[in-house]
Amino acid sequence: MTTHAPIAASPPQGVAAPTELDLESQLVLTAVIMDVRLASAAVKFEVNTAHIPVEDLAEITAPLPLTPTLTPAPYSTPLAATLHRAARRLEVAGLCIGALRDEQGAVCSIGAIRTEATSRAQADDACVVLLEAIQRDFPDVETVPSWNDAQRDPNLPARYLDRAAVLAHSRTL
Repeated sequence: MTTHAPIAASPPQGVAAPTELDLESQLVLTAVIMDVRLASAAVKFEVNTAHIPVEDLAEITAPLPLTPTLTPAPYSTPLAATLHRAARRLEVAGLCIGALRDEQGAVCSIGAIRTEATSRAQADDACVVLLEAIQRDFPDVETVPSWNDAQRDPNLPARYLDRAAVLAHSRTL
């Protein structure tokens, strides 16, 4: 078996052998090539998007709507923090009348407390404080559910949950 050694190709007559480029020259050459490619891509983009009406671009570039987040409780006591979170939940979810919760996610005052409480005992304590806060302004109210069912929007129940949170917080100071 015969083996052949590779033959080095020599440049044709009259053509100089290629020289090795230094790093700076390679970077300049690469930058020129990339500029040409980017310019070509920009032209292709303009051609491919020329049919899109400009009015539609406002919808595409509009900022995304922010989703509401619950505010952190300003209270360090667990009972007051629970009542505060319940008020925020009621504002976000909406008011439910005649039940703890409905299919759309709305809650009554007690449903909001039970959702935010860490235990049944904490929920019961929060309901007692809420009833006391309500009875300070409405002495004839006997229960939280009866008062809750007389409301038509979540503003007043949320306000009284906040008042109950302040009352619970003041008792621990």
